Amino acid sequence: MKKADYYELLGVSRDASADEIKKAYRKKAVAFHPDKNPDDPEAEDRFKQVSEAYEVLKDADKRAAYDRYGHAAFDGAGGFGGGGRAGGGGFHDPFDIFREVFGGGGGGAGGIFEEFFGGGGGGGFGGGPQRGADLRYDLELTLEEAATGVEKEISYRRPVACDHCHGSGAEPGSKTMVCPTCGGHGQVTTSRGFFSIRQVCPDCEGSGQKVEKVCRECRGEGRAVATSSIKLRIPAGVDDGSKLRSSGNGEVGAKGGPPGDLYVVVHIKAHEVFERRDDDLYCEVPIKFTLAALGGNIEVRTLSGKANLKIPPGTQSGTVFRLRKKGMPNLRSGNYGDQLIRIHVEVPTSLDSEQRRILEEFAVASGDAEEPAGPAGKGFFDKAKKFFE
Repeated sequence: MKKADYYELLGVSRDASADEIKKAYRKKAVAFHPDKNPDDPEAEDRFKQVSEAYEVLKDADKRAAYDRYGHAAFDGAGGFGGGGRAGGGGFHDPFDIFREVFGGGGGGAGGIFEEFFGGGGGGGFGGGPQRGADLRYDLELTLEEAATGVEKEISYRRPVACDHCHGSGAEPGSKTMVCPTCGGHGQVTTSRGFFSIRQVCPDCEGSGQKVEKVCRECRGEGRAVATSSIKLRIPAGVDDGSKLRSSGNGEVGAKGGPPGDLYVVVHIKAHEVFERRDDDLYCEVPIKFTLAALGGNIEVRTLSGKANLKIPPGTQSGTVFRLRKKGMPNLRSGNYGDQLIRIHVEVPTSLDSEQRRILEEFAVASGDAEEPAGPAGKGFFDKAKKFFE
């Protein structure tokens, strides 16, 4: 049977670059791989053909020979069908090509290949010390604590090094030996007809070593769950949702691996008076209608104590006053925001007879008794001043 043209098999032109050939092969290999096409002999045959084509065209010398003589250039080498490698040498493991194309390295069919076909970890077969996982802790603060900064001691549960084996996973005095299952390689090879598949050794989990007797406390993991307590310095100006990292205070890694980090997420409690917007604080202050009309001074609350606020005569409900640098400190610059005070003018809900008489006289004197009810005009304070003279 006449063999198919290698360029046609990969779907590339004869002047295609090496990168174009590699990309074309990757696409074809993924499409026809037997793991994605179980019980499909035709797909398996196409996979073999594109693998053979790539093996020749990826090599500059073999490609030049193929371009000149075609398939006849390799007739003496036995080709792929006879178990030989085009141009000499045995072709025993098709995953060698996958490792080269998909970047799995020399330790097995890793890299992108394993992501496509469900392989193990992409970093190789290492089963030794592993970095511990990061942890999260949610910390609630008052607005005052966020404004000044505070030191907090927190407690939480996490895996730490086993006290009995000191994180080794082995019973004290137990010797380490080469894993008998994988012979110290950390991986085992199984054959599936045309394929040879390498996997992490199930006995040593890729480390290549085993201990004679695992730790009776942690059962070989090297870790035990315990309560940890640490002190944290919360900087002034943290906002709701701020994340602080405490390096090395996450989970201790398995088999003596380094610890992960602890991430503290800050949550600010709702305040009874203030509402925070970035570095500014907002609040509402009620005042009597007589103070709004006549003006005066009041004391208002701030996060750091009290401050004097001047109310001009004729202040309307909804007027906003600003107290400079009475807000929150900025976490990065340290500069303070402002405190903004919205005035709410309170109208009395009940009057005794004397108060009512005086207000009725005022209404007559100011002309309000004859005018339709509505918002106070510009001359409200002038009318009030005349009445109280």
